Amino acid sequence: MNIIWLGHSSFRIEIGGQVLLIDPWLNGNPMLPEDSHDEATRGATHILLTHAHFDHVNDVLPLAKSLGIPVVGQFDLMAHWEQAEQIETVGFNKGGTVDLEGVKVTMVHATHSTSFGTDAGPHVPGSECGFMIAGEGHVIYVSGDTDVMADMGVFHDLHAPDIGILCAGGHFTMDMRRAGYAAKRFFDFKTVIPCHYKTFPILEQSAEALVKALPGVDVIEPEVMTAITI
Repeated sequence: MNIIWLGHSSFRIEIGGQVLLIDPWLNGNPMLPEDSHDEATRGATHILLTHAHFDHVNDVLPLAKSLGIPVVGQFDLMAHWEQAEQIETVGFNKGGTVDLEGVKVTMVHATHSTSFGTDAGPHVPGSECGFMIAGEGHVIYVSGDTDVMADMGVFHDLHAPDIGILCAGGHFTMDMRRAGYAAKRFFDFKTVIPCHYKTFPILEQSAEALVKALPGVDVIEPEVMTAITI
């Protein structure tokens, strides 16, 4: 399995013969060089969307159309896009599990917000979520944008993820201290990868507080376009 950070909250996860793009933000992403876009998306089989803020959704429709691959996300938005945008989708909802050709993805709750701008003002399509991704003998918890939630204890009991990809930049989501608390209080991760940080000055720039909070856990500060092999 390879987990490749594309900057911010975007990831390329190569697992079980599939290539999943998580919230792929390419154009305008200050962390991802333009000449890496093709490499970042080459061979992708699915796009997973946690919510509709611009830094998660802006490239989803163009990629779905250019690559000819399905978008996996909440039913309401997926149904709309399938009809209005003529793309393939996999629509489901929180608590549901879909099988992506051998990779099992369960949608779980997150606490944040979700909207994108229109001429009439903000449009709110569904609600924010995270994912449990199971394959190759591992379970990855992709938190999406969220704060700490007591629900995380349920997630651990039901899924026992060994890898956590946790938003941790603060201001818009939980920060490194809160992400460390969540990981220690609710989970038993072997590996934690922070995201949604460094992108802008308003966000945290270092994972030092997360590392200190999780002794004995392999906290990996990812490098853009560098594979973390597990």
